[in-house]
This record gives sequence, structure tokens and C-alpha cells, in this order.
Amino acid sequence: MAANSEARPVKCVIWDLDDTVWEGVLLEDSRVRPRPEVLEVLRALDSRGILHSIASRNDPAAARAKLDELGIGELFLYPQINWGSKAESVARIARRLNLDPDSFAFVDDQAFEREEVNSRFPAVRCFDAAQVAGLPGLPAFRPAFVTEESRQRRHMYRAAIDRDEAAEEFTGTSAEFLSTLDMVFTVAPATTEDLGRAEELTVRTHQLNTTGRTYSHAELDQLRRSGDHLLLMAELTDRFGSYGKIGLALVELGQEAWRLKLLLMSCRVMSRGVGTVLLNEIQRLAAAAGVRLRADFVVNDRNRMMYVTYRMGGFREVSRDGDEVVLEGPEDIPPIPHYLAVRGVAGAGLGRG
Repeated sequence: MAANSEARPVKCVIWDLDDTVWEGVLLEDSRVRPRPEVLEVLRALDSRGILHSIASRNDPAAARAKLDELGIGELFLYPQINWGSKAESVARIARRLNLDPDSFAFVDDQAFEREEVNSRFPAVRCFDAAQVAGLPGLPAFRPAFVTEESRQRRHMYRAAIDRDEAAEEFTGTSAEFLSTLDMVFTVAPATTEDLGRAEELTVRTHQLNTTGRTYSHAELDQLRRSGDHLLLMAELTDRFGSYGKIGLALVELGQEAWRLKLLLMSCRVMSRGVGTVLLNEIQRLAAAAGVRLRADFVVNDRNRMMYVTYRMGGFREVSRDGDEVVLEGPEDIPPIPHYLAVRGVAGAGLGRG
């Protein structure tokens, strides 16, 4: 095994096909049979919210037909079945899923294929096909929590594929396409049922995270119950289905100013502009309570986009200590985008001073 022993979570497993998912070579024998342990692992990891894809040198039509015949074609997102480099296939999958390759595992029976992938992506954890049965027991494949969001993750990506195809076929502008989606953005106080997903978001979200801080289930529950904090969850749906609970905000409630301690959004809604919408809803809450809104930001090498979100929203720096920044929001709050319906909490009597 070329992979190291790190237990950082695996978000996607990329599979070879011949002598890996099935026994034998498809183009030599169309009656190849799936390896039973692979079928078990595919289903087990899918139920935990771990995605699957394919990097296989094979005939695309024959391989896809065989996957559908075996009843497992739907498990694989953005499968790369071609005669090119498997490292390039991994790169394509990373772009399509919008995930960092360091969250990938790669399974192939051929050592030189694993080495080729590792030469380009050293952080990808590579496994020999003979090791498949043991994957579900490894720490990297055992999420600390499995939420309903986790169990639906593949279906949400499938809906995203349908959206992408609709966008490619659409002939108008990006804004006009967004108007066709019937998007509804909901912001509400976190419930007990939300806490597993809230913890998962703090652990899994790095790029669109203002501070990089993580919180345990118990810490989040304590903050949710606290009289001087507000823990908000955001959800997005459209005509293709739900994106799930994709945003989290933690606000410390003060008498003269509120402090936005954490703001994060799932990467899968990056192109929808809803990070700004969540920020604006919190500003409306603060304004209703008659207080200013300040926000913490901790600079790291991955979250610059969230700093840009603050600055584009009119926030200005009021203090900086090394990588730790405090910003303050403007008096004028931008309007809600015309293509988005917001079901928020600003008018629900939740503002507290």
C-alpha cells in the first residue's frame, strides 16, 4: 500500500475496474463477475456518505453497460473510463466534485497505476485491490458521525449533475439560469437533530470557513442552548432537489455589538452566492436588535474566498493581530438576490440584545 497511515477522512474512493471491481478483464470476457467484497464495501461506504468514482482504462460503452447490468452504475459519480492516464482521470474527478485530491483514496490491482497516481498526487491514499475488504474498518473510512445528510450525499451530487447539464443546455446568462432554478434559502436556529450535521460542517469545510475552528457535538449543543449565543443552520433547495444543510453561523450576542464567531458554507453551493445571503440575514438580525455586527476571521492558506465575501459585503477591518482579524459590517445591507427566495429569521423575533 502506497498510502500513509493518516486518518484524515476519505471523501471519495476512485476505483479501477478490471481485476478490481470485477474479476477478470472485460474486453477478454464479457461475463466478468463482481468481487463480492467490493460490492459490500461500495454499499457500506456509500451509506456513510463516502462517494465513489472510477478511473479505468477500458472501453467506455462496454464498461458502463456492465456496471448497469451489475446494478452498481448509479454508485459512481463522474466515472472516467478511457484509455488515458489515471492520474489525469483523478484530476478530472477532483475538478468535477470540487474536492481536494488529499481527500481521495484510489484502488487498483496494478502497482504501477498506483505509483503513477501517487507521483502526481502524493496525498492520495492508494490501496491494492486485495486490501478492499479491510477498507471500512480503517479510521479514514469511519466518519465520526453519519447523518441523514451523509446518507443522502450521493443523491445530492446526482442532482448537481442534473443542474450542470441543464446549465450547459441553457442559452441565456448565468443570472437568467439561476432565475429558472426556483431556489429557496432557509435560515433557522439549529435544532438537536441538526447538531451532527453542524459538527460535520465544522470538520469537513475548509475553503469556505471564516476561522477554521471546529466544534464538537457537545460544544455546539451547549452553544445552541446558551442565552448569549445564536447557532444558525442554512439549507438550500431548488427544482432539482435539496442541497441539504449547507451553512452554519455562530453568533455571540452582546449588548452593544454581536460577534460572528464562525461563518461557513459547503463548497457545493460556492457558485450560488448564498454565503453573502446568510451573512446579510445575520446583519438584519443584528439591526433588528439595534446592535452592530462584528465578525472574526482567521487567515489561512485556503479560506481567502470568505475574506473576499466579507469585504464585498461592505465589512471593514477594525483590528488585526497576526492572522486574527476583526471586521465590522456596514449600516446598509444589500438586498436579497432576485433569483432567490429567503425564508429567514430576521423577522421572527429572534433578535436579542
